[in-house]
Amino acid sequence: MDEAIGLRVRPGVTWINVEGLEDTGLVERLGDHFRIDPLLLEDLLHVGQRPKVELRNEYLFLVLRMFTPADGNGEVRYEQVSMVLGGDFLLTFQEGQEGDAFDAVRRRLREGRGIIRDRGADYLMYALVDTIVDNYFLVLAGLSDRLEEVEDHILESAQTPAMVSALHRLRRENIILRKAVWPVREMIATLLRGDSPLVHEATRPYLRDVQDHAMEVVETVETLRDLTQSLTEVHLSLVSNRMNEVIKVLTIISTIFVPLTFIVGIYGMNFRYMPELALPWAYPAVWVLMAFVTVALLTFLRRRGWL
Repeated sequence: MDEAIGLRVRPGVTWINVEGLEDTGLVERLGDHFRIDPLLLEDLLHVGQRPKVELRNEYLFLVLRMFTPADGNGEVRYEQVSMVLGGDFLLTFQEGQEGDAFDAVRRRLREGRGIIRDRGADYLMYALVDTIVDNYFLVLAGLSDRLEEVEDHILESAQTPAMVSALHRLRRENIILRKAVWPVREMIATLLRGDSPLVHEATRPYLRDVQDHAMEVVETVETLRDLTQSLTEVHLSLVSNRMNEVIKVLTIISTIFVPLTFIVGIYGMNFRYMPELALPWAYPAVWVLMAFVTVALLTFLRRRGWL
């Protein structure tokens, strides 16, 4: 910690990345050294923040959601990332400690590739925000692939509980991603208005590029949202059709057996004097009558197109 803070006395931009928010003492020490408002520190320690940007006199405060593509269990992981941008420093605070999407930026810094070392802290902030937004495309690609698998199962009428659960999980993840992406456009628009001197004119074209990417992500999220809703409706329609087919079969069986039950019920009564009971051909005649009724009903149902 002391070594990281000591780097600030050197010329250039200081980037300090904190992984995990359990050590509140470390966060408070950074806040004291960089003169960060205690209310702002409270916001970055609260992981339920909505993505936003706050313009202060001496620094900018940003909150975003960083998503990681689905793991082996199919779950999309996400965490809150807070950024504090100053004139010559950038502080980033990550909610988790299981890796992030900033490895590409770190590699560019170590290898000295690109212009990131020649620009200010605002360009470094842009590079990190751009990485987070570009990572949304990877997450959306994974969601799209999983949605196609669910669609294939639905069209094959494989109405299994696991498939239904996967569809609801995709819908929930899409909603979470939508809530995280929509405010990003407002954030970048705020940075582009030029209200803060910390964002230089040379960085604004790059931020416009990120804004275009964010709009594309929003459009993709809306498309997947509509597709998920359509698949849900198709699933409910298929379930309803299958239920109708089952009810149709049961209704046909009931229709056939109702008159047969009526005939059997008549001759099953325990009256002493029933003329037909004394006739030798009465038993086969009843069988012939029931067979005739069955054939007649089947013929009627087939001609009406109900069978």
